[in-house]
Amino acid sequence: MIDAAYNIETIRKDFPILSREVNGKPLVYFDNAATSQTPQQVIDVIVDYYQRYNANIHRGVHTLSQEATDAYEEARIKIQRHFNIAKPHEVIFTSGTTHAINLVANGFSSFLKKGDEVLVSAMEHHSNIVPWQMLCDRTGAVLKVIPMNLEGELIMEEYHKLLSEKVKLVFCNHVSNALGTVNPIKEIIDAAHRAGAAVLVDGAQAAPHIKADMQALDADFYTVSAHKMCGPTGVGMLYGKKEWLQKLPPYQGGGEMIAEVTFEKTTYADLPHKFEAGTPNVCGGIAFGAALDYMNSIGFGAIAAYEHELLQYATEKLLEIEGLKIYGTAKEKTSVISFNIEGVHPYDIGTILDKLGIAVRTGHHCAQPIMDFYQIPGTVRASFSFYNTKQEIDGLVEGVKRAKTMLL
Repeated sequence: MIDAAYNIETIRKDFPILSREVNGKPLVYFDNAATSQTPQQVIDVIVDYYQRYNANIHRGVHTLSQEATDAYEEARIKIQRHFNIAKPHEVIFTSGTTHAINLVANGFSSFLKKGDEVLVSAMEHHSNIVPWQMLCDRTGAVLKVIPMNLEGELIMEEYHKLLSEKVKLVFCNHVSNALGTVNPIKEIIDAAHRAGAAVLVDGAQAAPHIKADMQALDADFYTVSAHKMCGPTGVGMLYGKKEWLQKLPPYQGGGEMIAEVTFEKTTYADLPHKFEAGTPNVCGGIAFGAALDYMNSIGFGAIAAYEHELLQYATEKLLEIEGLKIYGTAKEKTSVISFNIEGVHPYDIGTILDKLGIAVRTGHHCAQPIMDFYQIPGTVRASFSFYNTKQEIDGLVEGVKRAKTMLL
């Protein structure tokens, strides 16, 4: 049930972009799985940073540098608390999930050997496939895939069969970007640990909908991108258990990540700075913290309940359209619907919807193996956020009907 205090009109007023028009029509933004929109409260934080205390951090003794450093490190603590991470130094600022995954993959090059095995799920984003393929090419390790069924759920019996003492790493998304499936991540982690394997969870699609608890999940690594959860692009975080972060070699060399440098030898800084070479996205990190503040002010329980109602409503309405098929019908889903209309290319539907002011994503969604599994070129993906409405969904349904009439 949606909380009676959930005021969608008040929430929508926080997002300036929702008042604009596209092609002469009111914007309906259903591409939230790619990038969410940014509330005025976060925009104000970004403007305030550049107007009042824009400076490099950690190394300056002047006032602006100290203010920027304090705000940046306060954001790190906000992230730590939000995800229930044991210590702030287990939070590594990155440019996003892709950066975080590559950081871990690069580090594990030191630990894998020929014949070791790496498991990934069949429903991964390309950023959680390609780095592991590159890792296996470098080390001689073997990449194996946890299969999925037609509903878009992992076949867990097969996952358990794949686990053995050869498996050193398991990588899985918490939520599928293409299908919206919520994976049984706790079961995946616990089983991998019993087999002696480490686990990285791609949390990019989960973080806007689920308040993941690192102590409860016991993941070794967890990644998030701020732009999926009301923050700016170009910033994210890698959570890593201290014991793993201490073992991994640095991903990049340069300023900030060093303790002492001579031409003969360099010693590395303590965590988290060991993995944060160079000038960071200071403003982005601070705004990431502000975005978490904003979403927590609404409440993740309230957000989940509202988005679930949107998902149910949209599913029912879209399935009334003859010839429309939804891909990804898992029992546990976030507010994502991937669909096609028989005989119509998804790109053509997306183009017509754009003319009506409705933004959806079309194509393979950086998840080509999923499309190959279903033997389709791609889908139309409508992804809903806590600031969307049923009235907007009605507009989507009418737009799809119009596209179908025009294209068939």
